[in-house]
Amino acid sequence: MGLMQEPAKGAVSEAWVIVLVKDLDQAKQRLGNVLDADARRALALRNAERAIRAAAVAEHRLVVGGSVEVKELAERLGVEAVIERRQEGQNTAAKRGIAHALKSKAQAVLILSSDLPLVTPKSVRDMLQTASRVEPPAVVAAPAIGRGGTNALYLSPPDAISLRFGADSLKAFRREAETKGVNFGVHKSEALALDLDEPEDLARARAITRARRTG
Repeated sequence: MGLMQEPAKGAVSEAWVIVLVKDLDQAKQRLGNVLDADARRALALRNAERAIRAAAVAEHRLVVGGSVEVKELAERLGVEAVIERRQEGQNTAAKRGIAHALKSKAQAVLILSSDLPLVTPKSVRDMLQTASRVEPPAVVAAPAIGRGGTNALYLSPPDAISLRFGADSLKAFRREAETKGVNFGVHKSEALALDLDEPEDLARARAITRARRTG
C-alpha cells in the first residue's frame, strides 16, 4: 500500500462510482455452454442492478452502458447514465465515464465492473474507505480471481494513470503507477474478486451464495 493518511471527512461519499455495464444481449457469451441466451441476459441484468445499487454508498453514481435498456435501468434506480452509441470495450467505456465525472470537477473515481455477483454496498464502502487513506495521487485496485485482472479501480485524481483493463491489468496498473510516482495499493475483497467470465466462476458464485444462506 502507498503512503497512508487519515481519510478526509466525506472522502467516501465524494468519490464518484462509475459502473460499467455491457450490452445485455452480448453479455456472458462464455457462459453459453451452461446458460441459454435468455438466462445469460437475465443474469447480466441482475448483476448490473446489484452493482448500481451497491454504488449508492457514494454521493455521485454514473452508469456507462451500451443500450437503451441500461439507460432505463439506471433511470429507474435514480442514476445518471452515459449511453455509448458503439461499444468499444471496457477501457473506452471507463474513459467516457471519467470524462463525464471530470466535467463535474470530480476529485476521485471508482471504476466498478457490473459483472460481480457478490458485490454489496459494504464492499464498495470498504474499498472507498481503504482508498481514501492512500495519499493522492493514488491508485487502488481490487484484483479479480485468476487471470491477473482488476474488477474495481480507484483513481485520485481520476486521470492519475491510463486505463488498461484486461488480462494482467493489475500488474500493468501497478507498473504505470510506480513509473509515474503515484501511490499504489491493492484492496483484497471476496465480494469484489469474483466476476463471471467462465462456467467455473458461475459455479463458485452459486456455492458461495448457498454457503451464506445455510451458514
